[in-house]
Amino acid sequence: MANTVFDSSAVLALLFDEPAAEQVEQLLSQAVDQGREVYISAVNWTEVLHRVRQIQGDAGVKAAKQFEHETTLAVVDADRELAELAAELKSSYRLSIGDAYCAALAKHMKGVLVTGDQEFKPLESQFRKIVWLNR
Repeated sequence: MANTVFDSSAVLALLFDEPAAEQVEQLLSQAVDQGREVYISAVNWTEVLHRVRQIQGDAGVKAAKQFEHETTLAVVDADRELAELAAELKSSYRLSIGDAYCAALAKHMKGVLVTGDQEFKPLESQFRKIVWLNR
């Protein structure tokens, strides 16, 4: 399977035990079985930590960091190349900064994008595949 890139909604679904949690668990399990990492941009990781802190405080942030260290989730730094691609995508589509970085990372890695966010709908042809999470 191709590289898998999670939007913040995928990680949040798992951390908050939302309806899509089972889908996300399956994708993580497949990655482990295949000896692969699953990726999230540093910008999207910021969104995860921010949301967890809002809802669960420091304990939630600690749990999120523990989740990152115990799984094959890899946080990818936002370098210049990714920033330029994110800016291009944000200019062409109605995307938040976080979604622009997620899209840029998936496009850069020629990967599968995993999201529950319908903002990505107009970009479907840009990616190898989008896995839509049940919401």
